[in-house]
Amino acid sequence: MRNLLLATLSLSIVFFTGCSSKKVFEPEETGKSWGQYKSMGDDIIDITSTAALLDNRKVLGKKTNIDIEIAENYRLIAHTDGWVISATIDGKMKLQSVEDTSKIEELELKKTIASASIQDDILAIVFADNELGLYSISSKEFLMKEKVSETLAIDSRIASPYFVGGVVIFPTLDGKVIIINPTTKKRLRTTIVSSEDNFNNILYFNIIEEKVIAATAHKIISMDKKEARAKYEIRNIAFNGENLFVATKQGEVISLTPTLELNAKLKFPFAHFLGLIAKDDKVYILEKEGYLIVASKDLSSYTIHSVSLDEGFVFVTDKGFFVHDELISIE
Repeated sequence: MRNLLLATLSLSIVFFTGCSSKKVFEPEETGKSWGQYKSMGDDIIDITSTAALLDNRKVLGKKTNIDIEIAENYRLIAHTDGWVISATIDGKMKLQSVEDTSKIEELELKKTIASASIQDDILAIVFADNELGLYSISSKEFLMKEKVSETLAIDSRIASPYFVGGVVIFPTLDGKVIIINPTTKKRLRTTIVSSEDNFNNILYFNIIEEKVIAATAHKIISMDKKEARAKYEIRNIAFNGENLFVATKQGEVISLTPTLELNAKLKFPFAHFLGLIAKDDKVYILEKEGYLIVASKDLSSYTIHSVSLDEGFVFVTDKGFFVHDELISIE
């Protein structure tokens, strides 16, 4: 069990290789080749939902490079609330301050960590066996632990716990969203997003217009007083401040309102999407065969551009798509 979970945590769903036996995306018409690239000089060797690890052991954040180095036997967990979190397989965790790089907290949590977030003195943790925990950094003691159903295999895109409005929202590895009051240590609400046996962890989480948006690879949910659900085979999700955009395994790009009402969709036969950015009035979709699709935000029009694309991890930020050792820039 433990070895299987560790293997799935270390693999990325966006690490890709060619496959000659499958049909591939072949656009009938393309615009001029994309010309906006920046070299990083270092390869990406691992990614999380909030940061990427380079082969020089430095950290690439969503906004900028972070002048922190991760030890060789540690795995990057998250960049959160001014801290970079890393951990070993056996649960030794290191918290490194971004503002004061000499400030380091070392914790002994005893088992493998899947995801974590920090707010002030509280560390919220999802362990690889799907146990949830709240931990005081100053006292180095658990405030609470709660066991959730174990799962055999997970998608390596793992959403982190979320602090909001005096509660902690835990996206679990078995497709649930669990809300806990950290003061009373009590569970307030549990919502099942999807219930597949494997690869069912929450991979996207956001708060939009006071609605909780959460998705697994199989379904997406929007909830406040009422719940709305939609079923898609999801590769990527992005939000542009107005609408959600979903890229599916069937080659669709779908625009949804925060209540999951359908706005519009596009279909690209046999496309295998690697990343999605919704920014300003454009939607950018990176495709495995070396194409960048640039669509209007209402999905009424699009152009397709060939891009130089190496094999490697794909890390997505508002700047563009970081692939291998290069940025495919949209700025």
